[in-house]
Amino acid sequence: VQLQASGGGLVQAGGSLRLSCAASGRIYSSAVMGWSRQAPGKEREWVAAIRWGVGNTYYAESVKGRFTISRDKAENTVYLQMLSLKPEDTAIYYCAKDSDWAKVVSNKADNWGQGTLVTVSS
Repeated sequence: VQLQASGGGLVQAGGSLRLSCAASGRIYSSAVMGWSRQAPGKEREWVAAIRWGVGNTYYAESVKGRFTISRDKAENTVYLQMLSLKPEDTAIYYCAKDSDWAKVVSNKADNWGQGTLVTVSS
């Protein structure tokens, strides 16, 4: 499965963006899809995850209440709706896929997209 992330861009603080991650192949119900981000000079940080089959969602504390992860099974796509963006949200955002939830939230997933840059200006 190949993952293609898109939707990044430049936005002012307080603004919003929606990222998309399109998967090329079949995604099984047991899969976990997630988003992580990496800011310049920092380690990659897990942001959100969703269980593909049942739709359960999980968030890092830093984004809880502002970001929403969702999926469209028909489109084989995962979304990350980001609201109330802050300058500290500036990073390259990556989507990931694995069958193991723990690997997704620890940034050790087997399958990664190429990343999309989000820049939040103050």
